[in-house]
Amino acid sequence: MLKKIALASCLLVAAGCATVPITGRRQLSLVSDTEMNTMAATEYQKVLSSSRVVTSGEQAAMVKRVGLRIQQAVEQYFSQRGEQAQLEGYQWEFNLLDDKQENAWCMPGGKVAVYTGILPITQDETGLAVVMGHEIAHAVARHSSERMSQQMAAQNLGSIASAAVGQTPTLTQNVFLQAVGVGSSLGLLKYGRSQESEADHLGLIFMAMAGYNPDTAVQFWQRMDARENAASPPEFLSTHPSNGTRIAGIQKELPEARTYYKAR
Repeated sequence: MLKKIALASCLLVAAGCATVPITGRRQLSLVSDTEMNTMAATEYQKVLSSSRVVTSGEQAAMVKRVGLRIQQAVEQYFSQRGEQAQLEGYQWEFNLLDDKQENAWCMPGGKVAVYTGILPITQDETGLAVVMGHEIAHAVARHSSERMSQQMAAQNLGSIASAAVGQTPTLTQNVFLQAVGVGSSLGLLKYGRSQESEADHLGLIFMAMAGYNPDTAVQFWQRMDARENAASPPEFLSTHPSNGTRIAGIQKELPEARTYYKAR
């Protein structure tokens, strides 16, 4: 029996593998992009309906402006490589939420939310591009799907299929929101080191292609690192560790990112 279970587990994992765009890392993927995008569209609207969405003013305009520029950079990157299918089903949205949380996230399919509480840390449009580029990179790299798949596999293999197709909607919703980093369970499923490294790497490229100086990412993460060492670190850091290792990694990746940068 144990051998059969082990064999089934191996077959399931083998069948449920995908490749991260750009980096080529293999990742567990037990939920399809279509299912993830569908859940994201539903949950995103729930968040908007229960939040104070800022629809006017310079800050709201800045979020949409930065989001659009990074969206165009992402689409250009994949188009140049003949990989437009990687973004199939994306319906981009960028919204600013009036909330003191120092946080931001991007759901699968390009559903982005930025909280007003993080704007004093980003300081300006370029700082915001660091954050949005990083969060959009998580979505493009399918990190939420990977985390959701890992959580489902950890709970028990028998529930994976039923949860994925919505036969256990409460479980699916809770695991999805945790994987994206939204809601009261924020932080229970933290991004792994490889995922954070990928988001930093991809985010630098995307912001550079969007016309934002990637060198400013170092200053932003230094500010975040300083706040992490304060008595009450921002919620953003509960799933996005900021430390010397991250900054050193970004500095190593800057030469590549600079090749994509053209100031606007």
